[in-house]
Amino acid sequence: MSRQFDHLADVEVFLIVAEKLSISAAAIYLSTTPSVISRTITRLEKKLGIQFFRRTTRHLSLTEAGQLYYEKMQHAFQLIDHAERVIQGEQLQISGKIKLSVPTTYGHYRLPALLQKFLFQYPDIQIEISISNRNVDLIAEGFDLAIRQGQLPNSTLVARPLELAPLQLIASPDYLKRMGVPKTVEDLNHHQCIAFELPSTGKVTPWFLKNGNNEIQWIPSNHILVKEDILGVVSLAENGLGICQSYEFIVNEKIRQGKLQPLLEPYAGHTRPFSLLYAQHKHMSSATRAFIDFLCSTDHK
Repeated sequence: MSRQFDHLADVEVFLIVAEKLSISAAAIYLSTTPSVISRTITRLEKKLGIQFFRRTTRHLSLTEAGQLYYEKMQHAFQLIDHAERVIQGEQLQISGKIKLSVPTTYGHYRLPALLQKFLFQYPDIQIEISISNRNVDLIAEGFDLAIRQGQLPNSTLVARPLELAPLQLIASPDYLKRMGVPKTVEDLNHHQCIAFELPSTGKVTPWFLKNGNNEIQWIPSNHILVKEDILGVVSLAENGLGICQSYEFIVNEKIRQGKLQPLLEPYAGHTRPFSLLYAQHKHMSSATRAFIDFLCSTDHK
């Protein structure tokens, strides 16, 4: 048989790099070195005559050809995985309904890709999703699962960690051209800051920064105050109305497109946790159990 597909191991490496958009992160994930990852990508690009990535000193992004190849090969590997599970006799007939609550950040920017993978594996499972920043009462309101951000209060619910999501201060180039670029945390006092009020507490969410090993919680004071929809702070910042803080997974693409610019990077690096919450049932449905196992074993980056 022809060895025309003897580069599939390199393709798997490409898929990891494309998902993480980071050579070093892919190297850590695959327990190897960045130089090995770089050589693998270069070898695959040379074989196919395609440039997959735009490389700068700070960012890695997919070219149009790289994005198309990523989508096609991701689907191809899903088909291979599906075929192998069928041949091995794995039971794929898990069915049922899952009622899930997620915050708007996760619902819009993390959940779609996760659901695409999960429902490919379990097409007979139905999912009802509440996308809101309201902390639902799982038991009283009949939810099977909830994804929550931030530090969780003590409760009888089971909490499984999903990821530590880095935060980033950002503003539009237009705003920074008009108002200048802050160099220190103290400089923020002289800027228009776009704050968010937590619905559960009625208090302004602090901005989390790092100074070496020290954590800084800075409360925006000279601000536009956004309520209910936390994604509104990013929309306002993108339109030149001030500075805001959001998760990197929300703003990274806008930064790559030049619509937003990261700020105070020496103070960056703080992360906030996302967790999966559920009540411990003796008779948890197979659909819910499958989704828990999937979320807790899947790389969310």
